[in-house]
Amino acid sequence: MSKINKRSFFSISFEFVTVGEPILHDLYINSSSAANRDHFVRIFPKGGVPEKEDINHFRQKYYQLYVLEEQRDLYLKSLVKNSNVPDTKKTEVIKESAIHYLDTIFSEDKIFQTEVLGEAIEGCRESVETMVEVVQDYSINEIQELIANLSFHDFYTYDHSINVSMYNISIFKTMKPNATKQELILAGMGGLLHDLGKINIPTEIINNSGKLSDEDFNIIKTHPEEGKKLVEQHVKNFGNLDIEVIKRVISEHHENYNGTGYPGKVKGKDIHVFARITALGDFFDAVTTKRSYHEVLTTDEAISIMSKSVGKKLDPDLFEVLAKNVRKLVMEGSRKELPDDFDPCQPHNELPFVEPDIHKQKHDLFGHKETKKYGKIKVDSIRAKGEIGKIVDIEKQKEAIKSVTKEMDEDADWNIVENIDGEEQENKIDFSDNIDLDHEASQSKKKKAS
Repeated sequence: MSKINKRSFFSISFEFVTVGEPILHDLYINSSSAANRDHFVRIFPKGGVPEKEDINHFRQKYYQLYVLEEQRDLYLKSLVKNSNVPDTKKTEVIKESAIHYLDTIFSEDKIFQTEVLGEAIEGCRESVETMVEVVQDYSINEIQELIANLSFHDFYTYDHSINVSMYNISIFKTMKPNATKQELILAGMGGLLHDLGKINIPTEIINNSGKLSDEDFNIIKTHPEEGKKLVEQHVKNFGNLDIEVIKRVISEHHENYNGTGYPGKVKGKDIHVFARITALGDFFDAVTTKRSYHEVLTTDEAISIMSKSVGKKLDPDLFEVLAKNVRKLVMEGSRKELPDDFDPCQPHNELPFVEPDIHKQKHDLFGHKETKKYGKIKVDSIRAKGEIGKIVDIEKQKEAIKSVTKEMDEDADWNIVENIDGEEQENKIDFSDNIDLDHEASQSKKKKAS
């Protein structure tokens, strides 16, 4: 793992330079015309106020602008505040920054040094922090559209980790509209670093888009614990972020809701909420984001297929949040199904569909008639004979209902409110101001002990 050279430079676009107010970083050009011999010269100082005429002059005179690597975080903060740059381009730059740090972490030279890994993870935190500034008010639908407009990297793990980070931010903000910036950064960091342990896995296994052998799959299954160990050994702190939460997301994101996952067969609410959210974003991105090696599912197909993993891989309550927010229309069920051991963290030449067996769906969220109690209002599930995963438009079915309150966990102060009135339907989960993200797990363990 090569050390990050803080005195190196990275190129930036002329259009991304803030105009009319002090810039937070220096601007450089490479004055050398010789190949493999750089000579960087500062042409505009940090704190200066470039005008449009200055940028036009630079564009005509110089081929490229550069910023010092040690000022990358300042450049990102400046970019986020630049109202002249569309969010898609901001996100593209932030993604490139995150890939820069992930590339340092996943470099071929896998000799781990505490200082190097710490610097790279700190860079990841800065990238997530600026990502939160851009996408925190985006709906899950809008995040999906934004991801579709971004370029993709050849290394699946880079793209996938960044996408899961963005989904985590959006899903958690949907659940908790009053989430603090620190909570959103924590959710995003969990998504970005969930596959950290793969730096101890041979690259040919990580990038294998075909079917893994049993031996290779057993190697892959070590990455959650390997990632947790790396954080414990090489990362002393995450600044003001809770390192224990990050470690749990890394180690628990492959735990299944029914307790059949790995590495610890943790079950239900004992799995950290951010790990459960990561599992959801992990799955959704794997089947909906365009890759160079396979076609993707439509949102309808993805939600229908994911519904078959509800209660097994996925938390039913969190899945409902995703399903109700990615679309509002009627969705017909799909007969496609993915196997229980489907690994969304791995690239796939083709999604490994199997023939569904509807008789063994004991935890199908939508496949049988039942009355579920959510607070004071009863909501009937939909009977879907032969078509598992059918979702109907709640607005049409419950026009008389003005609000639905659901208590997701009797021990947590969560309120889901659906405002079904005309065209808008909004999901909100109000947490107490002093939310303890380990509350569910700790309470569940207390119950078991008693």
